[in-house]
Amino acid sequence: MNRYLRTRCGRTALALAAALTVLASTAQTAGARPAEAGGTLILVGGGLKDGNSEIYGEIIHKAGGIGKARIGVLTAASVPESQDPDAADPDACSNSHCNGLYYADLFKHYGAADAQWVPVDIEHVDAADSDAVVAQVESMTGFFFGGGDQYRYITSLLHGDAHTDSKVMAAIRRKLAAGAVVAGSSAGAQIASGPDMVSGGDSYQALRDGSAPGYFEDPTRLGYIPQGGFGIFDAGLLDTHTGTYGREGRAIRLAADTGHQRVFALDENTAIEVEHAGTHAESLRVLGTHGVSVFDLRSARTGTVQGHWAIDGVRYSYLTDGDHYDLRTWHVHAADGKKPLTASTATAVPANHDAFYSVDNPDGVPYSFSGTARALTATTAQRTATAGTFETGPTFEALFRKRGDTRAWTTDGTTTASFADLQVGIHPAGG
Repeated sequence: MNRYLRTRCGRTALALAAALTVLASTAQTAGARPAEAGGTLILVGGGLKDGNSEIYGEIIHKAGGIGKARIGVLTAASVPESQDPDAADPDACSNSHCNGLYYADLFKHYGAADAQWVPVDIEHVDAADSDAVVAQVESMTGFFFGGGDQYRYITSLLHGDAHTDSKVMAAIRRKLAAGAVVAGSSAGAQIASGPDMVSGGDSYQALRDGSAPGYFEDPTRLGYIPQGGFGIFDAGLLDTHTGTYGREGRAIRLAADTGHQRVFALDENTAIEVEHAGTHAESLRVLGTHGVSVFDLRSARTGTVQGHWAIDGVRYSYLTDGDHYDLRTWHVHAADGKKPLTASTATAVPANHDAFYSVDNPDGVPYSFSGTARALTATTAQRTATAGTFETGPTFEALFRKRGDTRAWTTDGTTTASFADLQVGIHPAGG
């Protein structure tokens, strides 16, 4: 399917007003963090493969283990059956009910004692306050939120502009606090966000035009929902499908525009696992086949260069399978088995004229932005590297710079698997 169409994720014609008032959910803000307990979040950057036994297996494990886990599947981000032209075809359907059954079968395949679709979607909003559905939720030890359009989760599981919990969402929140696992992929991960949840946009247009509160029909326009999603992940902004859609630029721009100091940008088929979620004991590690970009904007500076937006001083870390990230100290800890990389090759960093894998470039390469960064950390030939945008008018350029504390790790002795504290800035080319 065309990348441009996939970016739309089947979004409906709904649109929010251009200015939204930030209204905090009572459930999201009530009380201080407990010192311990809390369940586990497993948030996947989309594109979760059926064969990813590491991530599916970890969800089952955290939900009680093989033969004990009971998974509730929520797919309200999908269209309801009435809007799916292929609803009658089990091999082609993509509606909420069809997707719910699909995931339920998949979790049973991986050893769940039971897995059930939780029958809430945008055409069955009343079910979110049904005592019978709440009882179903209470019987579960884990939950999985499927992909689609994250705004549908807001309209089906939260109440009104105040974003107060439905009975079902309140029950899931209680289960998480008591030790359950809550997982999600793509929109199902994004909805875990707190304030300023991204609602759409491409990197180039984000850098050129900035962000705006709302939900827009133009899929290239950087929009965000000030109230956020469920607010069960509050360590920073979240983004998904990062390397596949080249979303690093939009992640950095949204964080800068909304005053967030940290953003976690997840690649496909890759997850962050947050144990003891919502407590002082929170810990994070990465699972999966690609990586997670962490952008630290605490020392970043924004301005205008040649009449266009620019930023410098962003710290950029890239974590891969097994790496840990300390949410309190902001430090990366490489996985066991990865060794510090001492750059020994003098190979120059390849030229990159499409930093964000443009939808307009038929010859583009996914994971382009992180690829340039990894190549820089592995070479002695240079301390800086650049990557420009495919689009012009203006062309933006990402400048990567090794810092004195930049570190890299390897599994094969020559190439970079993970790195920490590279510096990156983005500005109009020549600025």
